[in-house]
Amino acid sequence: MSTSPFAVGIDLGTTHSALSFVDVRANDGDVAQVRELAIPQSVAAGSVESRALLPSFLYLPHASEFGPQDLALPWDGSPRVIVGEMARQVGAKTPIRLVSSAKSWLGHSAVDRREPILPADAPPEVERVSPFEASVRYLSHLRATWDAANPSAPLATQEVVLTVPASFDPAARELTAAAAQQAGIQNLVLLEEPQAALYSWIAGNQASWRTDVKVGDVILVVDVGGGTTDLSLIAVAEEKGALALHRVAVGDHILLGGDNMDLALAHTVRQKMEVDGRMLDSWQLGMLTHACRSAKELLLNDTSIASAPIVVASRGSKLIGGSLRSELTREEVLRVLVEGFFPKEAVGSHPVSRPRGGLMQMGLPYAQDAAVTRHLAAFLTRQAQAADKIEGFSAAKSAFLKPTALLFNGGVFKAKVLRDRVVDVLNGWLATEGAAPLRILEGADLDLAVARGAAYYGYVRRGRGVRIRGGSARAYYIGVETSAPAVPGMAPPLNALCIAPFGMEEGTSTTLPPAEFGLVVGEPVRFRFFESSVRRDDQVGSVLERWRDEELHELREIEATLPADGRVSGEVVPVRLSAAITEVGTLLLEAVPRSGADRWKLELDVRETSAA
Repeated sequence: MSTSPFAVGIDLGTTHSALSFVDVRANDGDVAQVRELAIPQSVAAGSVESRALLPSFLYLPHASEFGPQDLALPWDGSPRVIVGEMARQVGAKTPIRLVSSAKSWLGHSAVDRREPILPADAPPEVERVSPFEASVRYLSHLRATWDAANPSAPLATQEVVLTVPASFDPAARELTAAAAQQAGIQNLVLLEEPQAALYSWIAGNQASWRTDVKVGDVILVVDVGGGTTDLSLIAVAEEKGALALHRVAVGDHILLGGDNMDLALAHTVRQKMEVDGRMLDSWQLGMLTHACRSAKELLLNDTSIASAPIVVASRGSKLIGGSLRSELTREEVLRVLVEGFFPKEAVGSHPVSRPRGGLMQMGLPYAQDAAVTRHLAAFLTRQAQAADKIEGFSAAKSAFLKPTALLFNGGVFKAKVLRDRVVDVLNGWLATEGAAPLRILEGADLDLAVARGAAYYGYVRRGRGVRIRGGSARAYYIGVETSAPAVPGMAPPLNALCIAPFGMEEGTSTTLPPAEFGLVVGEPVRFRFFESSVRRDDQVGSVLERWRDEELHELREIEATLPADGRVSGEVVPVRLSAAITEVGTLLLEAVPRSGADRWKLELDVRETSAA
């Protein structure tokens, strides 16, 4: 258990990052005061201001673009890049030098996230950075902010809780942790964002939360941020006469959020411009998207405004008087966002998929279906029996799991009209089953809830406050090639061996049953891993010979050459297996031979090709 004076929470968000803390010395018992630390950042050339949020944008300026003192920060007189508000503003005018959505790229397993690939559309003359480096930059800025405010208690000596999407796989979690360590954050724990949001709600309602929820409740957390949609279910049970919270399900990693909405509005405005004969190239579309983001926030937050002007700079030599102008109306915003992203659908609906082209531009694996409500329907249907293993919950068959309470999170839901639509859709589904309408858990600050909840969780880890139980949200499996006679045109059958069951706690390990497996050493081999969010009854050592596509999802395979250590190359060594889930959610598999001190370890880590 940490003894540092502060419990620090960091929300490394897709569009904003934030920093909160609890002074452990000044708090006791369940009640804890969570505070925010304002973040100094450049807001204009030569101007630094402290703000509650750090926009998660990185701008890569040309060498001649700014003077020596234009970008100076309190802790760095000549930074090479711009982070935060000024990066967002300058990047809106020159998007080819703007890095955004680095967090989404960090979770994208189809690219090398340590390679300089951002900005994705930058021309060759623009310096690029990796998603990993961009994340390090944001976290370094937050670490410098803390150290400047607390010189006697630097962040490297404090316990830090850093949040990640609940749907992040072990590789993305490990990569996030590695970025934090490179930024100088050493004592680190990861926490899922929807859990952080609920912790924030508990911390903000410490006097009343036990009366706001009751045994038998199923809390649905709907988190739609700038780049992702995260869905979680938390059951309220009773243990030893007290309320206990159990996280029972999380959704898939869905790249769908405010960025998609801004782009949809940009296409709406572009169509109006093109009707008038004004064509936009991809560079101008980037500028238009940033302009639509600002207009959207204005129109949704101030219902007295009917429209907002949109201005896009000309690409020609006539910069003055050559700008392209249009407007975005409140009616257009509501039509595109409410009906396009939150349509009224039946609970039996599922996300729509379309045939993919044979060739695709390398980019983020965005959700094909933009309808958040269809993703929500599929999640509740797939997790219909998610709470059955919790004592006191009914195991009665149902078409979908019926939540009783709802907690919103994510900047998208600052718009009341979008919250109201989600509530309307969910209550419609509940009415078809004769269930009561949802209770809304109010009071969360949608910009700061995740950072606040992370700080409170750091306080909970000291043995105080209220803890949400749950462990791993997925079961993990390794592929085991079976021994079978060769058959023309057929690969040897593959079994899936459960090495980490659903609910396995972080920081724990388990030994598989005594069966031995053959491990190939000294030559290149492939290891295949799988995960499941629906197979809750499989135990360590369970072997699956067949499974449905929707039951198991294959992770990126590991290619490795395990050291032979004096053995013959290609030798098959009889081994027994043990598995662990580390504090940061990484899956670690260890193979132990019958005799000797040899150990072979496989880890779903940042490179996804690591073996030692």
